[in-house]
Amino acid sequence: MPRHARLMLARVPVHVIQRGHNRAACFFEAADYGRYLDHLQILAARFECAVHAYCLMTNHVHLLLTPATKAGCALVMKHLAQAYAQYVNRRYRRSGTLWEGRFRSCLVDSEGYLLACSRYIELNPVRAGMVRHPRDYPWSSYRGNAEGRADGRITPHECYRALARDPAAPARPISVATPRKPASEAPTT
Repeated sequence: MPRHARLMLARVPVHVIQRGHNRAACFFEAADYGRYLDHLQILAARFECAVHAYCLMTNHVHLLLTPATKAGCALVMKHLAQAYAQYVNRRYRRSGTLWEGRFRSCLVDSEGYLLACSRYIELNPVRAGMVRHPRDYPWSSYRGNAEGRADGRITPHECYRALARDPAAPARPISVATPRKPASEAPTT
C-alpha cells in the first residue's frame, strides 16, 4: 500500500516529531545531541528551513520549522535522519534502523497554535520530569527563545518576536505551566 502524501506548504510552520525505533534511545551521550544539532543547523540552511524551536529528548525529537519551499521540511528530515543514523551506527558499532519509520508532522495554521507548539516543545523535559525548569535542559531552544541567549540554530518566528516590548529584544519568557498537548501529540493506540 503506498504512503499517503504529506501536506506541506512553503512558508507555513510545521511541528515535526521523530521517534526512536520502538521508542528506544537515539541519544546516548552529550556528543550525540551536539552532532544532531550540528547536522540540523547545516541542513536547515541548505534546504532553507527556519528552525523556531527544538527539543531533543532521549528517545525522540521535536522541531518547529518553517520551510521556504514545499519540499524543504521533508528534505531536511530525510537527510538529518540518514546522517544521524549513520553517525550512531558507526560510533556505537551497531546496524539497522534508528528511527521509527517516517517522521510525523502537523501544519501549524495559526499564531496561537505556533506559540502553543513552541511552548509544548520547550516544556517537554519538564513534563517528562527530567528537569524542574526548561532552562535547565541543555538540548532545547528554550534559553535562546525565552532568555535571549545566543543560539545560532534558531530563528524566532515573527509572531513570537511580536511578544517583545522591543522587537529587537528577546521575547518575554514563556510560562512554565504545563500546557495542553497540541493535536499532533494526541495519544495513539
